[in-house]
Amino acid sequence: MLGDKYLRDELNKFAKYVIQQSRSNLTKSKNNDTKKLYNSLGYKVLKSNKGTSMAFNMADYGTFQDKGVKGKDPSKVSPNSKIRGQQAPNSPYRFGSGSQKGTFKKFVKSMSDYAKRKGIRFRDKKGRFVKGGYDAVGYVIARNIYYRGIKPSMFFTKPFEAAFKRLPDELLKAYSVGIEKQIQINLKEL
Repeated sequence: MLGDKYLRDELNKFAKYVIQQSRSNLTKSKNNDTKKLYNSLGYKVLKSNKGTSMAFNMADYGTFQDKGVKGKDPSKVSPNSKIRGQQAPNSPYRFGSGSQKGTFKKFVKSMSDYAKRKGIRFRDKKGRFVKGGYDAVGYVIARNIYYRGIKPSMFFTKPFEAAFKRLPDELLKAYSVGIEKQIQINLKEL
């Protein structure tokens, strides 16, 4: 049987690789606007009476970035939109399934803040910026995302699967019963 220290060392290597590659994926895909998700990525290797386990942590919305979100109704997206159609048809998540009041207003606000950070505004026919344009742009962006969804980035899933394949054979053989259950993904805010 393999020792606890060996197991902890291998799980630490595994987790460090997953976190490093996930952060790299966020940066390369330009999904790292505020760095909140990037900074929230973490892990813990835990030892208890039942054995050794590991938990990954990330901001709540990280699962939506990773797995994507089905849009409410892609047919309602403007015909002038560059991106059309359902962006995440196989996602376990979908817009419009929540019960929180004011969620869309919060989403519009966050998209308005995004537009302001990126300097995205509407222009009038003379090419001048429209006053209050950030709120209008935020609404248009939020509405389009709500109806067409969020495309899966797999920023976390791909490194996790790659790291799992790289685990040493002797570790997999020794702990093959339930190893996937022991490596739990605890997607909660740090």
